[in-house]
Amino acid sequence: MTRSVWLKADASVGDWDTRRKRITAGLEAGVDWILVDDGDVERVRELGEVNVAAFRSEGDVHVFDAEDDERNRADARIVGKDGEGDGTVDLPSDFSGSADLSTLRREDEAEGAYVRILSEEYEAFAEAAAQEADYTIVVGEDWTIIPLENLIARIGEETDLVAGVTNAEEARTAFETLELGADAVLLDSDNPDEIRSTVEVRDAAERETLDLEWGEVLTIEQTGSADRVCVDTGSLMEHDEGMLVGSMSRGLFFVHAETAESPYVASRPFRVNAGAVHAYVRTPGGGTKYLAELQSGDEVQVVDTDGKTREAVVGRVKIEKRPMFRLEVETADGDRVETLLQNAETIKVATPDGRKAVTDIEVGDEVKLFLEGGARHFGESVEESIIEQ
Repeated sequence: MTRSVWLKADASVGDWDTRRKRITAGLEAGVDWILVDDGDVERVRELGEVNVAAFRSEGDVHVFDAEDDERNRADARIVGKDGEGDGTVDLPSDFSGSADLSTLRREDEAEGAYVRILSEEYEAFAEAAAQEADYTIVVGEDWTIIPLENLIARIGEETDLVAGVTNAEEARTAFETLELGADAVLLDSDNPDEIRSTVEVRDAAERETLDLEWGEVLTIEQTGSADRVCVDTGSLMEHDEGMLVGSMSRGLFFVHAETAESPYVASRPFRVNAGAVHAYVRTPGGGTKYLAELQSGDEVQVVDTDGKTREAVVGRVKIEKRPMFRLEVETADGDRVETLLQNAETIKVATPDGRKAVTDIEVGDEVKLFLEGGARHFGESVEESIIEQ
């Protein structure tokens, strides 16, 4: 599931100057959607590139065509504000007669519904709206978790469920409710730190956590020179972070980023000296690329020693001829995997006693691995018989 953060910035949050500051903070933080009144769509587009959702004005039944100015058209038009969805207009006892639902059902008039959960009847109304809407925004009042649990359980994939929140902690709860969680959150906050934290919660919810294992070193030997790849990212890595690389797709080695200081070389916490050009590096979503294929703008997966992952953009790739070590390891189930790493003190792998330079590794040491079954075809895991040696 792809998660997203919507930021509420309609007239209810203040005048345009207040809304503009909130929108700018959202753009800087990396929110996915801005929700405004339809008269502000062009203003938002002037501030930056982002998906724009707009509350549809009462009586606005205009159908846009190819000749309309796309800057004035929202990416999603939302009904429910100043209507049945927010309680301004009494909720009909028979939902089939709802003006909001009728607007959703008419082609090209609205893509989403906004519903304040004021009672069980509004929860049922949100469920009915979800059958028609691409996006269903639900904002709890005195009670939030139970209605959200109910809607997550009842609503299928026909709609994106967007839960109203006021801070990052509420966003975390929304993304984790019933394990499946909401598809998105609608944040109502002016605080730039809270907006950034909510985006970080979104990113954390998207990331996978890997099960890393130990393997015993069988061979560590010098080989000849090879074309070695340094992956320089646009992000600073922490002391316990690195990348997963290896000669064999079924077994990738954890290689630390160059965060450690030494008497001879300055730390480069944006860099992983990853090995020879033929080796795989793991990418977000479970794919791999050959190190030789990487170029500026690509994404790679950064992982820490606990298996927590995040994404990083490649800023530069340095390929130089360097002397190498061949490192061969036996896994707990008796398989053997290997890789080539540069013969240098700055290249470190993870061991039970902490990070250790590859030049100090000995037969019998244990190093951290990520093991995965199957073969690779153009970087994608496939069920296929293959021999790597």
